[in-house]
Amino acid sequence: MLQQAFSRYINNFKGFSREIWILTLITFINRAGTMVLPFLSKYLKEDLHFSHSQVGTILVCFGIGSMLGSWLGGKLSDKLGFYKIMIFSLFTSGIAFVLLQYITSFTGLCIGMFSIMVVADMFRPAMFVSLGAYAKPENRTRALTLVRLAINLGFAAGPAMGGLIIISSGYKGLFWVDGATCILAISIFWLLVKEKEKTSEHKAVSVENDNKSVFTDTPFWIFLFICMTTGILFFQLFTTLPLYHKVQFNLNEFQSGLLLMMNGLIIFFTEMAIVSYVERKQIDKVRIVIFGLIFMIISMFLLLINVWAGILIIMMLFMTFGEMFAFPFSNSFAMSRAPKGHEGRYMAIFTMSYSMAHILSAKVGLEISGRWGYQANWLFMGTLGLIALGLSFWLRKLLAEENN
Repeated sequence: MLQQAFSRYINNFKGFSREIWILTLITFINRAGTMVLPFLSKYLKEDLHFSHSQVGTILVCFGIGSMLGSWLGGKLSDKLGFYKIMIFSLFTSGIAFVLLQYITSFTGLCIGMFSIMVVADMFRPAMFVSLGAYAKPENRTRALTLVRLAINLGFAAGPAMGGLIIISSGYKGLFWVDGATCILAISIFWLLVKEKEKTSEHKAVSVENDNKSVFTDTPFWIFLFICMTTGILFFQLFTTLPLYHKVQFNLNEFQSGLLLMMNGLIIFFTEMAIVSYVERKQIDKVRIVIFGLIFMIISMFLLLINVWAGILIIMMLFMTFGEMFAFPFSNSFAMSRAPKGHEGRYMAIFTMSYSMAHILSAKVGLEISGRWGYQANWLFMGTLGLIALGLSFWLRKLLAEENN
């Protein structure tokens, strides 16, 4: 029985091309080395002694840079090809992360975080387009999920190791590791994966679709607002929640890292099975995203219980399952809406919704927490999720009308 379950689990990982596995490997290396992000708010608050409002402003610059980078990455991927954009983005941002540790002024960090994220987040839409190019159509959602597993396995290892690095040698070591892993990851990609040329058929369809604009796709824009909301709720894990851990329950960086590690490990062992099941049963993607949103809303309301540290584990379980339901199928739905030749543009705007989520999650969350306390923030976030839930049902109605 156990052997049968194991075989079924392994079968979920079959059928991928060599390029998809290499993309997965470099994603893991890159994400395992991404140790600055989970501790950025703590670094700015506790090491550089900025106020809640200043931390929020720096993270807004981070998010605005991310939005501009996502837009540029998508547009340039359609024009120059995803391959060149991926190499430029990861190599340059690797060097920039190493240099960032030497900037400690408020204005300098605002400019530095903005500039780094413009370059770093050009990578995301380019990577999504590369998955579309290297994966078979029937494997696309599973390929997205495989890369997400690498991201989450990297996040499982990264924060725990990051916490240990901070305890042993301070925050400076994180910047060196982050920069080095960016350069290592893209070097492996450049050596092992060759650029894929667009076929003449793809170019012809691309020209034919030039008159179709993403800005007239109403269901897609409603969907983007729902994605942005799931992002706002999820990014609380990296903005307000690490500070809340310390203030409310006196957890150290390593303990906060362990909670994120639990999130990554659960996703690694269960998400691919969930995605495979949903694809086999052909369950509506938007319906699954709605389930994910509901789980995230519950996780926010659970934080209103602030007298027992165990609630952080329960909250993380709900957020983890919410993430597993919401994110892979959001990626897949966004890609499925894009006409051929416009994948970069669609995926750019899709990733920009998460960049906007990062801006709002940081600034709004930290402002509310600083002015009225963390409880007010959890209440606000849960209520925002309920608004997005209402829009989700409207989206399903529009899509049903579109298909009739």
